[in-house]
Amino acid sequence: MSYVVEMKKITKVFPGIIANDDIDFHLKKGEIHVLLGENGAGKTTLMNILYGLYQPTSGEICINGEVVNIKDPNMAIQHGIGMVHQHFMLIKPFTVAENIILGNEPVTHKGIQLDMKKAIQNVERISKEFGLKVDATAKIQDLSVGIQQRVEILKALYRGADILILDEPTAVLTPQEIDELGIIIRKLADEGKSIILITHKLKEVMAMSDRVTVIRRGKMINSLDTKTTNTDDLAEMMVGRKVKMEVDKQNKESGEVIFSVKGLKVKDNRGLDAVKGVDFDVRAGEVLSIAGVDGNGQTELIEAITGLREIVSGQVHLDGIDIKNFTTREIMKSGVSHIPEDRHKRGLVLENSLAENMILGYHHQMPFSKNGIINYEKVHEHAKILIKEFDVRTPDENVKAGSLSGGNQQKAIIAREMYKNPRLLIAAQPTRGLDVGSIEFVHKKIIESRDNNQAVLLVSLELDEVMNLADRIAVIYDGKIMDTIDAKDASEKQLGILMAGGDRKVSANMNSKGMSHDEK
Repeated sequence: MSYVVEMKKITKVFPGIIANDDIDFHLKKGEIHVLLGENGAGKTTLMNILYGLYQPTSGEICINGEVVNIKDPNMAIQHGIGMVHQHFMLIKPFTVAENIILGNEPVTHKGIQLDMKKAIQNVERISKEFGLKVDATAKIQDLSVGIQQRVEILKALYRGADILILDEPTAVLTPQEIDELGIIIRKLADEGKSIILITHKLKEVMAMSDRVTVIRRGKMINSLDTKTTNTDDLAEMMVGRKVKMEVDKQNKESGEVIFSVKGLKVKDNRGLDAVKGVDFDVRAGEVLSIAGVDGNGQTELIEAITGLREIVSGQVHLDGIDIKNFTTREIMKSGVSHIPEDRHKRGLVLENSLAENMILGYHHQMPFSKNGIINYEKVHEHAKILIKEFDVRTPDENVKAGSLSGGNQQKAIIAREMYKNPRLLIAAQPTRGLDVGSIEFVHKKIIESRDNNQAVLLVSLELDEVMNLADRIAVIYDGKIMDTIDAKDASEKQLGILMAGGDRKVSANMNSKGMSHDEK
């Protein structure tokens, strides 16, 4: 069989790490092929080699049967390969057309003046041909995240890409945008484009792909037709053991209100309104989830209630006490634990040891410190206990926190924050970038906190995670809570309408299966 891409015996060695170990990967013309694996499995490294960002230590790449040496992304583009990165590379004040032609601008017949009219015509032609429905004259800053992603795809198509690599393409999309992306990808494949998806979302693997290749610890485990497998089998291939995809959560009555926010207003770093009069309560023994597309005020909300950002107005009460003007240390001492959304920026001191990181926030307290002097014997005893209890994979407690994998860094933070047995646990994007095995562990620990009668405020971009863990779901859009729904009554379609700023009356007309009452 002929392939548009053949990667043969690809090995990539970094100092002390074999990222890719003798991997074979084949892509057929007109297929959607998912590359699946845990964090650090080597899937992104493999695609960076195909796109020319890395050079293989050994191995061979063939494009349409011809052996090629792709030294950089420009050469990849010449071979018809385009890559859409997880974090978009667009200039927000520019228009769609200006972003797409950047570096490849059409000029007038004299070659001295930009032919913007021709550029817009070309972009509109490609957009129409592949059903992308993008306004070439719109500014990027005025477009939704889903449309911005289409612009990135258009940019690759404009440069003649027949092979498209999409890195975590659904990470920041609403359910409706994910469905629309699936339709677009299938149309591209039907038109003869060959698509490689890097994703960790097993449901989307099954919905979107024709074939899937699983990589674990740098080695290829299997490559198979999607229709011959299922999510349970794929998860086991990824992790090397059986994984429970849904957490065991017993129905229980929630208790008294532990945490209350009323009329909260917060500004972003530019001085613009980011949180616009938000109200919500979190009760003992429940998980309240804040759901929404990234950039709708979630970050500013969490920073404000944890003392990291100034509150413009409103009330914040913990156990009936106003903590609005408390310092971060005072908030923590009052019984709040915080798993931050950015583990490197807010969660860890990467150059410090794992043991030192596991006492951050209470390092000044007994038994770890007395008169400002750290008792390292107690610190190390404490770290060993948490490492064992929370299954932190590390040689020992003395290694630098920055040397651990992302999943184990996250486990270390969760261990530290849950050790405090808080009244309120704030978990912001607790599984961002984690593989299915680590996600299973984190979810189990969050439900344990809930079952121990703690109040849990979960902020997540992952809708599956929200629906799996939450007792109630508050949807945020443009800094406002659109509606709060019992999780047992919620559907993805209903939540997606709210996440996109849709009418709550339309959303409320959906039943738990996502059907309107008129459709039943």
